[in-house]
This record gives sequence, C-alpha cells and structure tokens, in this order.
Amino acid sequence: VPPQIVNISSDITVNEGSSVTLMCLAFGRPEPTVTWRHLSGKGQGFASEDEYLEITGITREQSGEYECSAVNDVAVPDVRKVKVTVNCECPGGGNGGRAGAEPRVTRPGLPADPPYISNAKNTGASVGQKGILQCEASAVPVAEFQWFKEDTRLANGLEGVRIESKGRLSTLTFFNVSEKDYGNYTCVATNKLGNSNASIILYG
Repeated sequence: VPPQIVNISSDITVNEGSSVTLMCLAFGRPEPTVTWRHLSGKGQGFASEDEYLEITGITREQSGEYECSAVNDVAVPDVRKVKVTVNCECPGGGNGGRAGAEPRVTRPGLPADPPYISNAKNTGASVGQKGILQCEASAVPVAEFQWFKEDTRLANGLEGVRIESKGRLSTLTFFNVSEKDYGNYTCVATNKLGNSNASIILYG
C-alpha cells in the first residue's frame, strides 16, 4: 500500500517563545517512515524522524514552511507542508514583525494561542461493536469542537451517536457500529484566534 499522509497539522500562527508541536500521521504497508524538514530561506533544514515535531521556545528564524514526508518501499513518498508564522514580541511594537501580520495578544500572564490538534488517531471497530474517535486540541482560550462526516456536520441526538467535549478533548462515540459508519471524519477545533482541523478514519 503506497504511503499516504492522512492527518497533518494546519498552518499555525504563534508568538515568539511559544512551544509548537507539529503532527503528521501516515498510513501504508509496510508502515511508512515519517520525517520532518524545515524549508528555511537559509537552507538550514533539520530533520526529525517522528510523527510529532516539537519546537520549544520558537524563534522567528524557525518560522516558515515545514515539510513532512512519508516513505516506504512501495511507491513515491507522500509529501505535505505546514506553514508556521511566528509573531515578534518586539518592545514598543517595533518594526521587527512582517508587514501585514496582525500580532496576537502578547501581554505577560495572558497567553493566547489558536487551536492546535495534538491527538487524532484512526480507529478500528468491528460491526456491532462500540467505536470511539478522539480529538484533542490545545488552545487558549479553550477550543470548541465540531465533527463532520464528509460535508455533513454531526450533531448530538443522531441515532446511535454521542458527541462529548470537555476541556481539550472531544469524543465521537458510535454505540453500535455499522458498515455505513466507516469512513473519513473531520474534527474542527475553533477559538477566537483561529481554527484547526484533522481527519480521522473509522475502519473495520
């Protein structure tokens, strides 16, 4: 099975000094190797052989595009990119920021971050069994969650389905999985600073 990236972080804007975790989940047989590269203007790319790339105390030099590659021996790699924008916390609103960029709230003690989905894994469940999809998002203020199947928003009260969102975690529960439940679902996390989405597959 050729490698396929099934879930990758959305483009994100953060304040300088924040911690960032980028996620890139891939499927394939044999299981693909996932690597991250930083496509900086200076060409100083660094690699991480892991689905999750963690950057602590991010600087403006670490902004730009990050490329995720999923590779196995079956076919050509699947490659996707994520854009990371880092806002400058310059004293007195100096001109260190890029023109046109709207700075986020940067007052000490009042952190604010757009949603970042840190956990969204494909899940298997047999027909007739219970299936649970989970979506976890970091955000300040706390994110609100929505679930979609294809272009249809799912709501609580649908037969055999329950949506529960508490804090940074939202779960979509199928009490009695049927063939029609299998497929691709999208979790969307939103707060006043932006939104992030992730695709999650329920399979048999």
